[in-house]
Amino acid sequence: MKFLTLNTHSWMEEDPLIKLNNLCDAITRYSFDVIALQEVNQLMTSPIVDQSLLITFSPTNNEHPIKEDNFAFLLQQELQKNGLEYYWTWEPSHIGYDRYDEGVAVLSLKPIQETRSFFASENTAYTDYKSRKVIGIKSENQWFFNLHLGWWQDEHDSFPGQWEKCTALFDTLKGPIFLLGDFNNPAHIRHEGYELVTQNWFDTYHLAEQKDNGFTVAEAIDGWAENQSGLRIDYIFANQPVKTTSSQVIFNNINEPIVSDHFGVVVEIASYT
Repeated sequence: MKFLTLNTHSWMEEDPLIKLNNLCDAITRYSFDVIALQEVNQLMTSPIVDQSLLITFSPTNNEHPIKEDNFAFLLQQELQKNGLEYYWTWEPSHIGYDRYDEGVAVLSLKPIQETRSFFASENTAYTDYKSRKVIGIKSENQWFFNLHLGWWQDEHDSFPGQWEKCTALFDTLKGPIFLLGDFNNPAHIRHEGYELVTQNWFDTYHLAEQKDNGFTVAEAIDGWAENQSGLRIDYIFANQPVKTTSSQVIFNNINEPIVSDHFGVVVEIASYT
């Protein structure tokens, strides 16, 4: 199985339609089994999609309808034209950049059996950009959760509290669970978010037989304005050891063109150990 996680920074990039096409082309060639996308936007003022086009969409709730420029919807439609039928879900967390419904999406080549959605943040105000929702799908009796969490020392809504909420939900589930996403906590910083997560979760990067440097942020970006070096903040974790063939950074101009201010992570899982 091949998994992809990518913070898309959608519609905030230069030439976003070209980058959407580049993303679509790569997914078509790789045929990822599960895809987790963060910062998946749609204009709040855009028209609502015709329901006949949402046959493979599984809502987590019905609070926010899919709009015609929803980044995940457009991607799913283009992939369908290329012969890949993805089942998918999307849920916004907050208003982004004063004009978008901004959220997270999961796409799966296998049918979605069940969806979950919950607030990781204490704050649930839709008008606050630090409001954070987590969504998950159950497919083939495995859970895949998409997380875009906050910063370790954020006085407004810190990572430890958000992770505690996540853990409370994950502990109620049985079977294999994978966490994909932008955790906003660099792997090299001791005694912070990465070490908290890896107390009980396996980082597929370290399980991988083949890997690169893992850096998904190369320079200063939104949320990391002071950054001047490579950071590994986008991850794929598992709740049990899995035989991991490879972990590779993608969309970094080495493996596929850059499509976002983050690079993506591709992990290939061979089996459970």
